[in-house]
Amino acid sequence: MEHTPKPLSSYGKFREEKPAPFLPMSRAEMEALGWDACDVIVVTGDAYIDHPSFGMAIIGRLLEAQGFRVGIISQPDWHSAEPFRALGRPRLFFGVTAGNMDSMVNRYTSDRRLRHDDAYTPNGEGGKRPDRAVIVYAQRCQEAFAGVPVVIGGIEASLRRIAHYDYWSDKVRRSILLDSKAELLLYGNAERALVEMAHRVAANGFDQDFSDVRGVAFPRSKFPEGWTEAHADDLDSSDEGRIPGDKVVVRLPSYEQVSADPEAYARTSRVLHKEANPGNAHPLVQRHGNRDVWLTPPPIPLTSEEMDYVYELPYARSPHPAYQGARIPAWEMIRNSVTIMRGCFGGCSFCSITEHEGRIIQSRSEGSVLREIEKVRDKTEGFTGVISDIGGPTANMYRMACKDRETEALCRRPSCVFPDVCKNLNTSHDALIVLYRKARAIPGIKKVMVASGVRYDLAVRSPEYIKELVTHHVGGYLKIAPEHTEPGPLSKMMKPGIGAYERFKEMFDAAAKAAGKNYFLIPYFIAAHPGTTDEDMLNLALWLKKNNFRPDQVQTYLAAPMALSTAMYHTGFNPLRPVRRGASEKVDAVKGLKQRRLHKAFLRYHDPENWPLLRDALRAMGRADLIGPGKQQLVPSGPSRGPHAAKHGHAAKHVPSRPRRRV
Repeated sequence: MEHTPKPLSSYGKFREEKPAPFLPMSRAEMEALGWDACDVIVVTGDAYIDHPSFGMAIIGRLLEAQGFRVGIISQPDWHSAEPFRALGRPRLFFGVTAGNMDSMVNRYTSDRRLRHDDAYTPNGEGGKRPDRAVIVYAQRCQEAFAGVPVVIGGIEASLRRIAHYDYWSDKVRRSILLDSKAELLLYGNAERALVEMAHRVAANGFDQDFSDVRGVAFPRSKFPEGWTEAHADDLDSSDEGRIPGDKVVVRLPSYEQVSADPEAYARTSRVLHKEANPGNAHPLVQRHGNRDVWLTPPPIPLTSEEMDYVYELPYARSPHPAYQGARIPAWEMIRNSVTIMRGCFGGCSFCSITEHEGRIIQSRSEGSVLREIEKVRDKTEGFTGVISDIGGPTANMYRMACKDRETEALCRRPSCVFPDVCKNLNTSHDALIVLYRKARAIPGIKKVMVASGVRYDLAVRSPEYIKELVTHHVGGYLKIAPEHTEPGPLSKMMKPGIGAYERFKEMFDAAAKAAGKNYFLIPYFIAAHPGTTDEDMLNLALWLKKNNFRPDQVQTYLAAPMALSTAMYHTGFNPLRPVRRGASEKVDAVKGLKQRRLHKAFLRYHDPENWPLLRDALRAMGRADLIGPGKQQLVPSGPSRGPHAAKHGHAAKHVPSRPRRRV
């Protein structure tokens, strides 16, 4: 397979034009720029913030740099097509994204309760985007201008690119490509596909073959000649559809199969994740009725030079003036932060980062990061000298990679750090330490914080990094995510044992003491993850009490689209192990509301409103010895039924915090 991509900056410009102060959101702005029409109009579920932490800004500025005129329609009223006509008819296509989050994850809690706020909306107002925003926006674009092609992308489209279990409707849905009736779906980090596709469409329209463009999905009614099918849809076969060859496409179980057969769904999830390495992945195809959804292999990761190119485009680094200074919570959170890398090789089964961004780390150059810090200092209104975060999906994977490129290209492991850190992984923190030191030495910079999640099983390999982190880049506490203490759920999460966390805590505390700091670790845990028993949660609660942790905001497991743990939750089978008819490993999923509430109550063992439920559960588990006033007991004595029991129902309605990026 050919793996040498065309550099992003090497394309000839579609037209020569100066960058716009902001990409236009109105006809008046278009006229001020001298435009009669946009080439591309991006429709997004987020407020338009012209900053590289927001997908619509990266998409828009990248296309602008290629010479295309790009407009933004942000959070349109979707109840009619009229708001989608605001900028006129685009010459090339509409680009549709739900925003930085899946619209269903954004709007509903893990208990399927409605959230009343939205961090990506002015003043945090909820209800400004529809459920399943990609589908709704795409349909309205088609109504607004018949015949204009629609291209969908972003995390919602990316994680729903094949038939997928939908937690909120509790059923398997078709590929979002078909439900949206879009011409193309771009998945993952889509810069390469976006630029190549835009130039091709500008030259020849959409009536062409995109099968040589990586990271795209498109519908096909006829199977192309010259290709060999590897049948992963044969569940009686143990090879899971893996055969060598350059023109081999892996046929996944069809939408109809995965809808009716849990084992077929688990097989699909396993094969999809196995075919995730850009160095060896085959195209995938999945039948939906009388049409195929064809997925080309994942995109080749950006080089450091390309990452610099993307992140140093002329972003205004602020919300569009149309918002008139309204507070946008997500902007407040990231306005003084700097992204230094993308991707994650952790492969945690509940996390969407690897499925979307890939497991190969894409790092910016040191010089590019330092220049952006200077821009934050010089251009961000109200900057106080504190960089709020320097990181990415994971704080400490900067420049980490496989020691051998050939080995990396052949690897099919879903994680480089589970069950143990791979011997071929370069885990040096040296480049990151140097970057930290140079960043905080920039004139006008008082403090550089690390707020992204630290992968502690990597950090313990570098005592110097932990010392640097604690001495200079932590402010009072550091959030960390061991997720659980027990081997059962941890093995299904693909997370290290609690011993790795305890080693990190020991080194963190020692570094804090040496620096004369009074710092703390704040651990996060997941309740009700597949493979978790009541006994596992009890043991976790006892560990929390022993270590004097009293979690306030806790996370109940939410089955996000396409994640491996979602396959476990939906099917009861483990896609981390081979899936074959009648020989698949089973996993117990925690689905009942009563049991999910119990698991959450164990995490908040200290809350009096949870005590009646916990007392009843402990008695049923034969652990009444843990009820009482002693230090070794979990909850105090009291009636199993009574006034407090009535309060429990109210406690269960507590809305948990917004799902965090966890590593």
